[in-house]
Amino acid sequence: MGSSSETKVLQELLLYAASAALSCLVLFVGLRHLDPNREATKKAVEQKKEIAKRLGRPLIQTNPYEQDVIACDVINPDRIDVEFNSIGGLHNIKEALYELVILPLRRPELFSHGKLLGPQKGVLLYGPPGTGKTMLAKAIAKESGAVFINVRVSNLMSKWFGDAQKLVAAVFSLAYKLQPAIIFIDEVDSFLGQRRSTDQEAMANMKTEFMALWDGFTTDQNARVMVLAATNRPSELDEAILRRLPQAFEIGMPDRRERADILKVILKGECVERNIDFNYIASLCDGYTGSDLFELCKKAAYLPIKDLLDQEKKGKKHQEPRPMTQTDLEKVLATSKRTGVAATEYNRSSSQSPGWPRQSSDDDDHVHATINQLSKLVVSQILNLQPDSRDEVNEEH
Repeated sequence: MGSSSETKVLQELLLYAASAALSCLVLFVGLRHLDPNREATKKAVEQKKEIAKRLGRPLIQTNPYEQDVIACDVINPDRIDVEFNSIGGLHNIKEALYELVILPLRRPELFSHGKLLGPQKGVLLYGPPGTGKTMLAKAIAKESGAVFINVRVSNLMSKWFGDAQKLVAAVFSLAYKLQPAIIFIDEVDSFLGQRRSTDQEAMANMKTEFMALWDGFTTDQNARVMVLAATNRPSELDEAILRRLPQAFEIGMPDRRERADILKVILKGECVERNIDFNYIASLCDGYTGSDLFELCKKAAYLPIKDLLDQEKKGKKHQEPRPMTQTDLEKVLATSKRTGVAATEYNRSSSQSPGWPRQSSDDDDHVHATINQLSKLVVSQILNLQPDSRDEVNEEH
């Protein structure tokens, strides 16, 4: 009798333990599937394995904030398809960047003697839009073999107080663990612009944290971590940021020879005729940036397809489009304008629209002044009437 009761109690305990274990398993699996960051965490672990394999070392230990940075912003240099040879022109700048930036990252033993030969901690690329600043940054990461951390302000912002500073700290701590590393900030003026009293508290704290950690890396002369920034408005950068960017390179508008080199790079490997006079086409593209030239070639590449479609409408079938010719480039140049020029002409035409004639600025000033005088007169009349109405009320009482 006693043994049967003990057996029954043991069975009930085993049943309770099994049910508790099953409940815990179901709860654990359910919480994992409900976790909104599950896919990002899985992707971060896979990307960490790839980076560790490239660096030839085991997985690094990271905190949750560094994992967020890995999942969003770290780019393996092996996946970057931009090299110096794929950038036309800028020969002097590419040579200077190779000597001052790439060599210290690739050959640190040459720059480990003394304090003056330490690796660069900050490089600024500035110039007009479309001149190749972002492409140069990618090429630097590719040529140096450094991990490319593309910092975006949206990934550093958080709704929780203090998390933004922790994410900024994670960028630098992760770069130190993955060195050689390049911390790239595109349009840096929007993030590290001049500090003003009207700045939001969260953004001001992020700027302060970023500069404090940036200075912290300067104490380690052997750390192969560099901050690379690009901007169209260098005058809007904070003075403290400019001090931390000792090497600045102006990426200006390309001249005729550089435009010819850019056209050769863009059309390399494309289906084009061999007798294209690149120097002549470059002379017709005065004021064009590298981005404008790329768009020009894209429009010209569509003309052979357009001719093929026209031939098919007439009943003639061809296997493939004809090669791009110099005439195609000249046609596009004659019928299209650069983006900046088109925008300027549009603003002028809209300001002088025939449907709604716009007055001159002097007439606008005169109208605004008249309206202001009338409004002041009406307000003064109202203020003068108020005491009279009060006196009438007092007399009635």
